[in-house]
Amino acid sequence: MSRQSLHEILPLIRHPSHYLGNEINAIRKAPENVRLRFALAFPDLYQVGMSYMGIQVLYNILNAREEIAAERVFAPGADLEEKLREGRVPLSSLESGTPISNFDIIGFSLLYELNFTNVLTILDLSGIPFYAGDRNPSHPFVVAGGPCTFNPEPLADFFDAMVVGDGEEAVLELTEAWLEWKDAGGDREALLKRWSKITGVYVPSFFEADVDPQGFQVVTARFPDYEVVHKALVPDLDRVPYPDCPIVPFGKPVHDRVSLEICRGCTRGCRFCQAGIIYRPVRERSPDVVLSLAERALKNTGYEDLSLLSLSTGDYSAIQVLMERLMNRCAPKKIAVSLPSLRVGSLTESLMAQIKRVRKTGFTIAPEAGSPRLREVINKNITEEDLEETVQNAFGLGWQLIKLYFMIGLPTETEADLDGIVSLVRRLQRIRSPSKRGGNITVSVSTFIPKAHTPFQWCTQVSMDESRRKIHMLRSKLKGRGLRFKWQNPEMSLLEGLWARGDRRLSRLLVKAYELGCRFDGWSEHFGFNRWQEAIEACGVDIDFYTSRVRDLSEPLPWDHIDTGVSKTFLKLEWEKALEGSQTPDCRDGECHLCGVCDFETTQPVTHKAGAGVPAAGGAPMRKVDGPFKKLRVSYAKRGSARYFGHLELAKIFVRAFSRAQIPLRFSEGFHPAPKVSFESALPVGTESLAEHFTVQVPLHVSRETVMRRLNKELPEGLTITACNTADRTSSAAGPKLAHYTVTLKEGTFSEAELRDFLDKKAWPFIKTNRKGRAKTIELKSVVKQLTLPSPEKAEIILEEKPGNSVRPADVLSSVFDLPEEVLKLATIIKGPAPISS
Repeated sequence: MSRQSLHEILPLIRHPSHYLGNEINAIRKAPENVRLRFALAFPDLYQVGMSYMGIQVLYNILNAREEIAAERVFAPGADLEEKLREGRVPLSSLESGTPISNFDIIGFSLLYELNFTNVLTILDLSGIPFYAGDRNPSHPFVVAGGPCTFNPEPLADFFDAMVVGDGEEAVLELTEAWLEWKDAGGDREALLKRWSKITGVYVPSFFEADVDPQGFQVVTARFPDYEVVHKALVPDLDRVPYPDCPIVPFGKPVHDRVSLEICRGCTRGCRFCQAGIIYRPVRERSPDVVLSLAERALKNTGYEDLSLLSLSTGDYSAIQVLMERLMNRCAPKKIAVSLPSLRVGSLTESLMAQIKRVRKTGFTIAPEAGSPRLREVINKNITEEDLEETVQNAFGLGWQLIKLYFMIGLPTETEADLDGIVSLVRRLQRIRSPSKRGGNITVSVSTFIPKAHTPFQWCTQVSMDESRRKIHMLRSKLKGRGLRFKWQNPEMSLLEGLWARGDRRLSRLLVKAYELGCRFDGWSEHFGFNRWQEAIEACGVDIDFYTSRVRDLSEPLPWDHIDTGVSKTFLKLEWEKALEGSQTPDCRDGECHLCGVCDFETTQPVTHKAGAGVPAAGGAPMRKVDGPFKKLRVSYAKRGSARYFGHLELAKIFVRAFSRAQIPLRFSEGFHPAPKVSFESALPVGTESLAEHFTVQVPLHVSRETVMRRLNKELPEGLTITACNTADRTSSAAGPKLAHYTVTLKEGTFSEAELRDFLDKKAWPFIKTNRKGRAKTIELKSVVKQLTLPSPEKAEIILEEKPGNSVRPADVLSSVFDLPEEVLKLATIIKGPAPISS
């Protein structure tokens, strides 16, 4: 979409700031310097996509090349999609507003099967044919990466190429090959042949998919030198770049923090876990690299939270030393550190003590199964004693909430295993905190979904009815004070299972489901199983064939031509050991189990044990600022695109700007310290202002001029500090406040007759409804102190701002002039101190 078109649409949709593209650390390049335009597409909403570090990693790597411009695009919300279709406006990138169809390569990140319909949304709104075979030289190349490409077949017909495995090096090889192909000239297949030579790149059109007499898909290579695709693998994470200047998203992303991958891969060997297979071997970033990245990323973003990412963060070899060194640096600045994925047994009391030094972050524990027997089947090598000790430590150190995650429908599961979930939860619930109160527990249950390349890839998936029965049983037994039960929709689980082990015959189903309106299938408010049922029936898909039938170990699998490095022989052996209830120990430090992924020359586990070249805890901590402090009253203008920031969003933008500007703030005391920043008023989204104010406390040595100068360098477009003065009691004194607004319509006019009617009335009640649906009557005649019409398109209003009795200018104008909501949303509303004409 053009910037003008976007400007016209944004006032009419929810979360308009998500589509601005001018966040802190976003990169915009001059078109004349760019040879290759690469669109990084994420098939979900902005707040989800900006929480995925893979997008940021690729964005950083590609934009480091001067001749490449990487820009972002996300699946638009339903309201924006509707407006784009109404106006026949093509979907475009955030950074430059370039239509996606004008890019050279579109790269999708495929993380979740229930996002697949959103891939078609992005292609459709961009005017790009769904099927790769229908595209011509005018269209971009469409590629994909992410864990879903390890079974690429359900989406193979839609992509020109797919990257299987680690993308950091492969994406640069893709772009280098494109640049060489562009210089040399040639057709689309010539580039695909170049790409097929790159390790990890799968070109679906170079493989023929047929169905054998037994009804199984069999994939045959077209070229004898390209029969198997070996995954791309980065042997040493310290060798590849990681973002130290990531984009700071607007709004409220799912993960609003610095996310730092400290390790890739896991060798615990949980037999249900696809990630544990496809990301082997374990490769840890060195502690010094992690510390350096953390320090730079926190400085460049202003975040108040740091999350250490890994499949099992507690298994990082030097985790205790790393946490001590991080907390020594972060605690003085009130920066919290969280470890979102912790294995029971690795969550020690000393590790918890480090985490709570700033504020307690959440704990999720995944027993997965309710009985020791079933945990042996799935190779989840934890004991109930480990679980009890972990929960005891957490409650003992002051945590009040523990989240437990279980699966139902695991291989060999019995009713006794389900009863084991209930008894385990009840036993953990009886563990008391020091206050003698029981802790709160949230139990989350989902249906087990067999995934490709795991020992359980041959398993049956339980039926939807059976899944519902088991969830109902658990729900009925897990009730009571301090206990919350959550579950995944079995209908969603069934569809996820269909796509997880599907083949190319499902491509027609995806298109049909999309045509019937399926979007955002992973969101309960958008999910429509009836539409999927209609599509499945129309396409003649036997869903049981892909999910619940018994599989033979010898049958061909749709993903047999994709090599993770882990041999099929090993997976079969693990399946047999599962049926025997036999465990396989972690190979990180012990005996090699010959899974096949390591050659011990270029590929092997990379660990950094404390005491083995890893410096002990210590290092120069960040200087703690204890005061004394002074209070400042800061004035700022909010113009242009900044009008789309909501109040809470705006507060975060300013707090993080202070952090990037290296201006310390005073924090509140207690368990959850927060910077002491107070805004005098909250502007509605879409309203501009010439003069807004907030108070903040900074150290005595920080001058007002320093605050203005540094802060203005760190604010996004549209926000400007206009004044900074010492706050006094009169500056925030209680009493009536008058707000001046100028409203200019882009469509329609104001009626003089309706204005006179309002002015002549003694009373004009207005019913205001809040987000919870509660209605309140406000007398507009007491709130509106002045209302004039300098011209038919312009209104000027003075409103008295009363706590709990305030109204927005749009509320007044809608009531007085009976204007449609859309007309007022498109209007320019500016709040300012200038005198209002009488």
